[in-house]
Amino acid sequence: MAIPTSFLLCFALLAVMDITISNIVMFGLILAVGMLVDGAIVVVEYADKRMQEGSGPMTAYTEAAKRMFWPIISSTATTLCAFLPMLFWPGVPGQFMGMLPVTLIFVLCASLVVALIYLPVMGGVTGRLSRTFDGASNVLRRGLPWVVRAALVPVALMTVFVGAMLTLNPGYLSGAAVQTSGLMDSLPGIALFLFGAAATSITIGAAKIERRAKRIKAGYRRSPFGYFIAFLTNNPVMPIVSIVAVGFFVVSVFTYFGANNNGVEFFVESEPEQGIVYVKARGNLSLAEKDGLVRQAEDVVLSHPGVMNAFAFAGEGGLNSNTGGAEGPRDSIGQIQFETIPWDDRSDRPDLDGDLVLAELQEQLDFIPGIQTEILAQARGPASAKPVHLRIKGDNWADLQAATTMVRDRFQQTVGLTQIEDTLPLPGIDWQIDVDTVKAGQFGADVATVGGAIQLVTRGLLLDTMRVESSDEEIEIRARLPEQDRVLSTLDSLRVRTPDGLVPLANFISRSPVEKLAEINRVNQERYFDVKAGVASNLVKLTNAQSGEETVLPQSDYEANSALKDDVTDGTLRMEVVTANERIAGLTEWLETNPLPAAITWEWTGDQEDQAESQQFLQTAFAGALALMFIILLAQFNSVYNSILVLLAVILSTTGVLIGMLVMDQSFSIIMTGTGIVALAGIVVNNNIILIDTYQEYAAYMPKTEAVARTAEDRIRPVLLTTITTMAGLAPMMFGLSLDFIGGGYSFNSPTALWWKQLATAVVFGLGIATVLTLVFTPAMLAARIWFERGAYGAINRISAASLGGFGRQVREDLRLRKTARKIKSPEVIWTEDGATEPTKLEILTPVKPVQAAE
Repeated sequence: MAIPTSFLLCFALLAVMDITISNIVMFGLILAVGMLVDGAIVVVEYADKRMQEGSGPMTAYTEAAKRMFWPIISSTATTLCAFLPMLFWPGVPGQFMGMLPVTLIFVLCASLVVALIYLPVMGGVTGRLSRTFDGASNVLRRGLPWVVRAALVPVALMTVFVGAMLTLNPGYLSGAAVQTSGLMDSLPGIALFLFGAAATSITIGAAKIERRAKRIKAGYRRSPFGYFIAFLTNNPVMPIVSIVAVGFFVVSVFTYFGANNNGVEFFVESEPEQGIVYVKARGNLSLAEKDGLVRQAEDVVLSHPGVMNAFAFAGEGGLNSNTGGAEGPRDSIGQIQFETIPWDDRSDRPDLDGDLVLAELQEQLDFIPGIQTEILAQARGPASAKPVHLRIKGDNWADLQAATTMVRDRFQQTVGLTQIEDTLPLPGIDWQIDVDTVKAGQFGADVATVGGAIQLVTRGLLLDTMRVESSDEEIEIRARLPEQDRVLSTLDSLRVRTPDGLVPLANFISRSPVEKLAEINRVNQERYFDVKAGVASNLVKLTNAQSGEETVLPQSDYEANSALKDDVTDGTLRMEVVTANERIAGLTEWLETNPLPAAITWEWTGDQEDQAESQQFLQTAFAGALALMFIILLAQFNSVYNSILVLLAVILSTTGVLIGMLVMDQSFSIIMTGTGIVALAGIVVNNNIILIDTYQEYAAYMPKTEAVARTAEDRIRPVLLTTITTMAGLAPMMFGLSLDFIGGGYSFNSPTALWWKQLATAVVFGLGIATVLTLVFTPAMLAARIWFERGAYGAINRISAASLGGFGRQVREDLRLRKTARKIKSPEVIWTEDGATEPTKLEILTPVKPVQAAE
């Protein structure tokens, strides 16, 4: 009940904020499935424990809500702290991911209300309802044999399934796929689902096999996990061994990942479903000639079996949609936007894979003579189509052009870079018209008159503007010569009116061809040119460890060559996946040798700039989230040690993230994996909050080492439940699994599912590994502090006592009090069983050494 109720409240908040449901919002809901049940699980688990001890349902849930109020508040607040800084994510990545933290904040706030208010009320009501179901189960148990009762269970479960399907698809029984249009259409399915749920509860209770009650044994009995934790904590050696083992494991994972990772990428690479073909050509081409060349490329695109439709545009302009902000090449004469066959229709056709379709199209387009083509895949996120983007700046025009040419040559020599382009002016000729003002003055012609005459030949003389109903903008009214007279030779015969009469314009103007300047771009009042390139996929770089020689080859060739693999294993070669960041790092090393003219500066922009900005923000958000969590934990536990211990789970979760990337063979995505690490910071601390809160309760009335073992033993169930629910909710996305609940069936690694694999992998592995390590590391850290306070680590105590400051004085005072306490003999009261001889007064008063808690 916690999941649908929390989602319902979240949708209400989204509606109030006028937020539409998008893929980002939907993934936020999926990510929240495991987190929003944390509080509900803790409350229900505690209430269940109280009911097993004999309390009634209403009393048990009331006590659970009161006892777990502050732990749930703290755990939810710490989770919110991880997502609050993400609201201020700057740039395009922040706009893309902005709805994720908003959705999670809404869901978590809703889950807090559900866990502390709604569930206790529903638990008390359903607890009483369960008694009614138990009564019905007893009636079936008395009236029917066990075989019949067991046969009723699958019938009830099938009723639940059919009810759920009818709720989603009212035409399920008839075999038709009918989308529900409202509550009335789904009402029969809802009623059948509720009836099946009640029948399932009754039949399972009736079919339960009752075993003969075992003999009750008095006293507290440990579970196997309790014995394990007691072994780790009941002596001063094992806590240190456990802490060192966990630390060694963490350092080993970080070291191994540093040497065997798949590189870093800005955003997730997924299979393209749309693309743009830019047709490039140079020369004084007419529109008809451009259209003919573009038409040839369009015929090639439409003839491919993997293309569903296409739209061609000849000349300047075009839509340039889904390019991630990238502009088309300057020498493009047209573009063709195409859409591949929908992924659902080609999921079983590997020959129609989106990347393969683009590669085959490029190969076929290269055979068209007289043009060059460039295919830009659809941008499915904040990343641009060409991630390698270098900006060269300077005021000296000649040096700037020379530096740009030098950089482009270097790009072309760099293996793995594709679709290289620059923003240098295209080669061309402009006609420069010079006016001899002295001669013009002699003929009585002024500058305005001469300029107006020239404009009649070129773009026209502006007379006025007007508005029409068919346009939102003003339309210019220009006077021009007839089309056949709009040529430069007209200037030789054109006359202008002067006070002395009509004078030939050629008397005082001259024209000369000059190099075409195109346009001048500036940033911060400084001229610049850009050089951009894409990166080929599925390449690896092998570096000789001794000579430093580098070789780039396809990954398939590397996988098929066992000798290269052996060289990488024994350390002779070092293998690295070729990514945009790896290519940029190599180019940066070349640029730092100062090959460009002295007055020229450079900087990486585009994806690299956004990546650096997002990386810096996520690091700041991570640190800010930890600071906010520390403040909340300090208020909750009133202990700096316990607060820091809770936050150490974040480091353990990062270890799990790295393991997940190695196991799933993934790259580190700045946006997706980084978001997963920040999200984990708020999720993994919940387990430690539950453990330490329970430990502080137990330590108030039992020996502290026993409190550590009891805490781990009693809290392992809610800790594992909260972890498993979160992991189970994200496991399908981690494997790229998509289920069709309406039409049936499933699919793997659809383009949309590929978006979230890295984020889901980070959360699943990070949370799983952190939970396992936390169940060992946290008790060990608590026990180490206990033994340290008892003086088991005498050398450390003596060093601390010898130190200056308040801490040293406190340790010296503790040692003095402990030494004094040993000299005090306390009496021991001996309890005897019935019939045993009672001790004498002298025996009672005989002083004995008190039993230490650790014993």
